[in-house]
Amino acid sequence: MGRFSRVGLLATLVLAALSVLAVAGGTTGSGKLVGISWVAFFAMALAAPLGVRTKDGSAGVLVWGYGLAAGAMVTSAAVFLVPQAIGQHPQWGGFGVAFGLLAGFGSHTIGHRLAHMDLPMDRTVAELTAHAFSAGAIIGIIYGNMPELGPLLGLSIVSHKGPAGYAAARRLVSADRDASVLLVPATGVGIAGIASSMIALPAAGAIRGLVFGFAAGVFLHVAMDFLPRCEIGSEIHDLLSVTGDAHALLDRLRIHAVASTSLGGLAVLLAWLVIA
Repeated sequence: MGRFSRVGLLATLVLAALSVLAVAGGTTGSGKLVGISWVAFFAMALAAPLGVRTKDGSAGVLVWGYGLAAGAMVTSAAVFLVPQAIGQHPQWGGFGVAFGLLAGFGSHTIGHRLAHMDLPMDRTVAELTAHAFSAGAIIGIIYGNMPELGPLLGLSIVSHKGPAGYAAARRLVSADRDASVLLVPATGVGIAGIASSMIALPAAGAIRGLVFGFAAGVFLHVAMDFLPRCEIGSEIHDLLSVTGDAHALLDRLRIHAVASTSLGGLAVLLAWLVIA
């Protein structure tokens, strides 16, 4: 990695400046949000060099990384966000969850269309950046309006940044591209989150239920999107260093996928029992 992304460095400086302003402002919950932002940053920023050095990849590493993150995200969204949404307004909270899931599904169509456009930024980086900024905006609104929330929810939501950074760096270096540009999506959660935390939602239960439900639906969709898919033609299959029929190895990896997602959910349960 002889080159270094100036855009990535600029984004990191912006995140650092916003973090200082947020902490200096002393608003309730700002410390937790800043902490979550930097965990997301370091998870992707430190995983990227691993992806560069191991460009041949390891299917097992990705299965366990994605599985643990997906299990933690599903559990956290279901435990911390869905009850809040329904508690604000049962019907509108439920609609919010549905709309969030459908919006997540629709984002795949937008991403597919972007793949056919001549963008100035690598498609992988563009998708990760859009995802990071949108997720950060939602996290910021949640913590800005519910400062009593603990950091467990936010940390679980950004837990996928590590394996995502690893996989993205592997793809970039395989295409002879500079992986340091991943600093841009690494900062996305923090920049968007700290900025959006200043948005105050109306006190109306229907609006808050809709917003919190939408957040829950989006994060549930993201979590399901990261569930390890051990199928022919999947990203996991592309990492296998075998020739011929890979069904037997994929079958074994499916067991690892179930185990990792279960452990991710269990980790959130144990953490909640400790801090509750």
